[in-house]
Amino acid sequence: MKFTKMHGIGNDYVYVNCLEETVHNPAETARFVSDRHFGIGSDGLVLIGPSQTADFEMAMYNADGSRGEMCGNAIRCVAKYVYEHHMTDRTRIRIETLAGIKEVELDLEQGCVASVHVDMGRPEFAPERIPVNLGTKEPDGRIVGFPLTVGETPYPVTCVSMGNPHCVVFMDDVDALAIETIGPQFEHHPAFPNRVNTEFVTVLSRDTVRMRVWERGSAETLACGTGACAAAVAAVLNGYTSRSVTVKLRGGDLRIVWDKETGAVTMSGPAQSVFEGDIVLPQHCCG
Repeated sequence: MKFTKMHGIGNDYVYVNCLEETVHNPAETARFVSDRHFGIGSDGLVLIGPSQTADFEMAMYNADGSRGEMCGNAIRCVAKYVYEHHMTDRTRIRIETLAGIKEVELDLEQGCVASVHVDMGRPEFAPERIPVNLGTKEPDGRIVGFPLTVGETPYPVTCVSMGNPHCVVFMDDVDALAIETIGPQFEHHPAFPNRVNTEFVTVLSRDTVRMRVWERGSAETLACGTGACAAAVAAVLNGYTSRSVTVKLRGGDLRIVWDKETGAVTMSGPAQSVFEGDIVLPQHCCG
């Protein structure tokens, strides 16, 4: 199988051009290639294919083989891939995902994609659509600063979907957080029937926050695009920041803007190719 390793500020995936390759068992293939000791090493697998409703389709699988609805860092890499592999010459591209069709705009430098702007759509707050079952919510349906007990500790959580479920927790010092312990407890909490991505956020100023993320199916990652969008939206809902925010992640920075008029969230950030290669898949990935 031919592949390209790419990352968006450290959130790395193995990308396969499924206009030329066939991946028979994406879940098993994702688990195999993601292994950082016996595979290629990544946060998951992304398949780039044809679409009947958009220019391309992006199918992403987490490191544990589960299918993800959407990944903000991955979609920027898909946009870079299709442009630099001459699969399109347009700088505005529509990409189909399980979370709907996303529109992306490319910034070029000397013929290469330097950064990508993604229209991430409107955040979803209805608990049943995130989904989250807490039993209590704000009068307008939003879950903002709700005290959720995880382990034996109550955390103020703000829940939002950016195509996949997010739980945002604001705290004083994310750097000191034992995320390997608390992350899985959030991911598998009974309040989240489809599991959840959890963003732990420290507010630095009215336009800057620092974030660590525990992604369902992949553990802690260096960055999460939809998570950064969820964190920015949650920061506005809690009154901590303006609608234009720099989210500082362990792998780099993303710029997030939540437009007051349209309600849409825009994410801007880089995408980087690392290397290309061929890998022989084990038999259990081929059946």
